[in-house]
Amino acid sequence: MKVALGQINTTVGDFAGNTAKIIDYSRRAQQAGASLILFPELSICGYPPRDLVEKTSFVQKNAESLERIKQEKLPIAIVVGLVTKADGQTGKSVMNSAALVQNGEVKLLQSKMLLPTYDVFDESRNFAPAESQHLIEFCNRNVALTICEDAWNDKHFWNRRLYGFDPVEALVGAGGNLLLNISASPFHVGKREIRHDMLATIARTDKVPVAMVNLVGGNDGVIFDGSSLVLAPDGQVIAQGRSFEEDLIFFDTETLRGDIHEQVAGDEASAYSALVLGTRDYVSKCGFSRVIVGLSGGIDSALTAAIAVDAIGRENVIGVGMPGPYSSKGSIDDARSLASNLGIRFELISIGEPFEAYRHALSGVFAGMKEDVTEENLQARIRGGILMALSNKFGAMVLSTGNKSELAVGYCTLYGDMCGGLAVISDVPKTQVYRLARYVNHKREIIPQPTIEKPPSAELRPNQTDQDSLPPYDVLDSILVDYIEDYKSAEQIAEDHGFDQALVKSVMRMVDRNEYKRQQAAVGLKISEKAFGVGRRMPIAAKSDN
Repeated sequence: MKVALGQINTTVGDFAGNTAKIIDYSRRAQQAGASLILFPELSICGYPPRDLVEKTSFVQKNAESLERIKQEKLPIAIVVGLVTKADGQTGKSVMNSAALVQNGEVKLLQSKMLLPTYDVFDESRNFAPAESQHLIEFCNRNVALTICEDAWNDKHFWNRRLYGFDPVEALVGAGGNLLLNISASPFHVGKREIRHDMLATIARTDKVPVAMVNLVGGNDGVIFDGSSLVLAPDGQVIAQGRSFEEDLIFFDTETLRGDIHEQVAGDEASAYSALVLGTRDYVSKCGFSRVIVGLSGGIDSALTAAIAVDAIGRENVIGVGMPGPYSSKGSIDDARSLASNLGIRFELISIGEPFEAYRHALSGVFAGMKEDVTEENLQARIRGGILMALSNKFGAMVLSTGNKSELAVGYCTLYGDMCGGLAVISDVPKTQVYRLARYVNHKREIIPQPTIEKPPSAELRPNQTDQDSLPPYDVLDSILVDYIEDYKSAEQIAEDHGFDQALVKSVMRMVDRNEYKRQQAAVGLKISEKAFGVGRRMPIAAKSDN
């Protein structure tokens, strides 16, 4: 039979929009001769719905949308993901389910057995697990229908499994000879390769074709890359969806041939594409059409502005330069050049007068005290206040421009440069910022070369550079990756890299004591294995010895 994968971008809670898209893709697939089409996990309600599933009305709208799909009575079988009521009298009241709709009837309702509770996932909080799963005979195939995590527990791939039961092993053992998986598998750099290798291991071990349709799009800070896959029993890719965009692909279960669409290749290209998609969807799904970016002349704001332009168009991006008493002419010129290269509106608003007014107002209470970080933070907060005023006036979302290295060690000002609705590059370490900047410039110069070459500086005091307060970024980022993503000890990190152990411990202390800042930061886009935010839950008021 000919099977279609409907790799769609859903919005959480947009039942009408999601359902209309499901019906449209189903019609297109049927017209192309497909007998079956698969849609991603929770495609009717959007993923992740989180605590919205606690609302009776939300659960009811899932059922109503399924009825809407059934009423179409399309001559194609449709697999959709949705929230359903749980049958049990105890535990959670809802389940994460997949419905197979054919000729206006639900032929199979299969719920998810393995509920992940790690990183960005918290499904055990919301859903009850299925107690059993069943094969369905369809077009002379014993079809094993699974939902995302149900396929992520193969003993032949994982050295340490998270669950004692493997739904795929059980379904194939019961005679399943075609494995279908509907997923909402989030992106991080390297995730597509892991996903491919895992599914290929299942295909080769169980000697069955494996088809996985994956969600695409950004929902809050989580980005889904699509990259849907179909693999033959020997593990070879026979169909493949595009990365970071909606797609409709087909494959034949008998000939084992299908559509292979090009995917974004390379870490920098993939990371950049993910950030563009995440920015576009967050801005639009939150109801905004324009954004504001404070342009300092530095590399972080330059990269953020470039991403914004690629995400929503140059006509919808406003760049704002806010020179202060310590801003260099070069930085102002670089900000202006960047705006010109991007073709965006550029406004120059000096913070000189407001800064002097603040200092005058505080001169009495600060009498006899030396200027310090207080005055530095004042400048950042004046800039943040200006950006938020422009946001209110123009109805545009402010994009904060801090990178992961700064956010990790607290080299950022609360209510200052941390202001904004979305922290676009908060999961991008400074060294990766430079790599992405070079990627942006790979066709023509967008980010001015002086911006890339000059030592990074907040320019909040005379002749200031980041390295006055921080280790070199290549050293800092090595420590941060090991500590934040792998929770290595200071001794391990120092030994692995040949760093001074006292330096490593000082960085780790900075990370720990700045948790309070990170928990007040804007939502950030996740592109690494461990981002700050919902996937990393640390206490604030805690004593840590690293």
